[in-house]
Amino acid sequence: MASPHPDIDHILLTADAIAARVAELGAEVGRDLAGADGQLVIVPVMTGGFIIVADLVRHLPQRRVRIEVVTVSSYGGTNMTSRGAQLIGALPPTLEGKHVLVVDDILDTGGTLRLLQAEILRRGAASSRSCVLLRKPTAGAAQTKCDYVGFDIPDEFVVGYGLDFDGLYRNLPYVGTLAMHARTATPPPLTEVRAS
Repeated sequence: MASPHPDIDHILLTADAIAARVAELGAEVGRDLAGADGQLVIVPVMTGGFIIVADLVRHLPQRRVRIEVVTVSSYGGTNMTSRGAQLIGALPPTLEGKHVLVVDDILDTGGTLRLLQAEILRRGAASSRSCVLLRKPTAGAAQTKCDYVGFDIPDEFVVGYGLDFDGLYRNLPYVGTLAMHARTATPPPLTEVRAS
């Protein structure tokens, strides 16, 4: 589908398709973790996971849940390939007896999820599950346990709905492929606006 944004080649997933699938994921999580009321900890991976988790938790209104954000660095800036996952934001020191659901925007190399799953279990969680909006057809993704997947997509560089390039495009309500000119162009410098 053509995009109204000049930096997007085409829309891969519309806002309506994403909303419908996130509602389905919320229903699945709600059923699977029905017995975890008050013991459910949802861990969005910042920054990309904040939009999907905001929409996902609204489909769990009958559940008492905690949200504990975590930051993992793997891409950064204009890098389009992972440099390896590193935990740079803290998980709670103990997750004893908790049922933890990690929510991320995309499963590509799998490094982020594998790192977090190991840390969560090391901190005493009763269970560790993961949910991603998108999964690419890579060897790393195939080797990584993921309980809930929104969409399987081609191995293309995508932005929107939380996914970024150099911190931009997270605000797009759809997921689209980033045009080559947007990946290579140097943005114009910001100019100071003076009050007259």
